[in-house]
Formats: sequence, structure tokens, C-alpha cells
Amino acid sequence: MTRWMSVRAVDFIDFNPHLNLKKGTVATKVGMDKLNPFSKKIPEAEKAVFNGGSKFCNGDTIMARITPCLENGKTAFVDILDDGEVGFGSTEFIVMRAKPGISDPQFIYYTATNPTFRNVAIKSMVGSSGRQRVQQSVLDELELQVPTLDEQRRIGVFLASLDEKITLNNKINDNL
Repeated sequence: MTRWMSVRAVDFIDFNPHLNLKKGTVATKVGMDKLNPFSKKIPEAEKAVFNGGSKFCNGDTIMARITPCLENGKTAFVDILDDGEVGFGSTEFIVMRAKPGISDPQFIYYTATNPTFRNVAIKSMVGSSGRQRVQQSVLDELELQVPTLDEQRRIGVFLASLDEKITLNNKINDNL
């Protein structure tokens, strides 16, 4: 059995990593309204002119940081972009990226959707009612229990295969 270790989230997840996308560039945009609650897949995106917002690439996880979107489960795994493409979306996304040699992209997504992680984010929210946002500093300092990178990969692949089967079953049901 693999021994799990305790790490600070900021040492395991690269939060809001820097990416270059020049203002005025036409790029793939994912609006908050495009995410389905508690669904890994991004069902649709659009091409739009970048004038600001969160930037991300394939392998990143995007999670709502504003109420009620976070409580409603708006978190997704980015896999809809072309190779090397930088996409963008709402300023109300927290972008999470795996740290090379430390964490696995799929495992990061499943960590972000874990009720323990989500509840810490939700309880950290501050601001006026209806416009509350996650305190990034609270997420940074969150203690996570994580396995080795190899075990993260195995867990990520296993859970991703279950998600793919669920998606396929939903498509079959929709056709019936």
C-alpha cells in the first residue's frame, strides 16, 4: 500500500499560472455559463477576442471562485484546446495546474472536486452577499493528503475511465 503524504496545496498545485495571451487575440473562450454542474467535460466553447480573464491550457482544471457557481459544482478539466493553444474564460475561475514531477493533471481535477477541498473553498468565501469569492490564501495553505506521482497517475486514469463511461451512458440514455 502506498503511503500518502501531507503537503500544502500551493506546493502541489500551481494556482493561476502565468500564460501569455495578447489583448485583441481571437482565442477559445469558456464562459462560466458553459460549464455544467459536477461535470468534468466542457460541453462547448466559442471563439472570441481576448480582453481579459483567466487563461488556461489543456490539462488545467478551472473552478468557479464565486458564489453560487462554486456551490453549484462548476469545475471542469480543460481538454478542448488545440496543442499549445491558450484559452481564456471568466475572471471568476481559479485555474489549477499540476506541478511537473510533483502532481498529475487528472489527480488535480479530482482533488478540486473532492468534497473536502470544495468545502474549504466554500467556507473561505468573503464579500458582500451574492458576490462572495474564495480566499486564495486559504486554498494555498490547505493541507492535502497525496500519494506518490505514480499512484496519482493510476488514480487519475482509473477515475477518468469511470467518467468516460458515465458520459457514454448519458449519451446512450439521451438517444433513447
